[in-house]
Amino acid sequence: MRVCIVFLSLTLLGCATSPRAQVLRVTDGDTLHVLLSDGTERNVRIIGIDTPETVHPRKPVQCFGPEASKRMKELAQGKTVELIKREGEDEDRYGRLLRYIMLDGRDLGALMIEEGFARAYRPFMHPKIREYRELEQDARSRRAGLWGKCLGRSRVTISS
Repeated sequence: MRVCIVFLSLTLLGCATSPRAQVLRVTDGDTLHVLLSDGTERNVRIIGIDTPETVHPRKPVQCFGPEASKRMKELAQGKTVELIKREGEDEDRYGRLLRYIMLDGRDLGALMIEEGFARAYRPFMHPKIREYRELEQDARSRRAGLWGKCLGRSRVTISS
């Protein structure tokens, strides 16, 4: 019994020190604008997922982009989330923080893929790539979300 109590207290201590942020707005299905605990506002790109474009300045709105953005708003808008940094990777070339996003213990990137609102982002390896690819395969087989609506559409690149 004591082992479990010690384990639980260590787990809770770890959670208490995790970086948290308030989601001020959802930019699109894979990017959030947050208020950090130090009072600064930042854009955060979710590591490992890619959703169809809705706000790219040089690309048209893509199939299922509005739905992905709407879903992320339902999940995260106004909520407090946990930002998980990948070792050695802080920002992308646009100055956005690169983070996994956890909400109430749930990985939002994984959820977006599982529900068919996002693809596993393949150009860059990351610790969750295998899990994300498996979730994508399952979503594809179920024809969930974009896999049911957008297959064969020229404006959505479906990666393998």
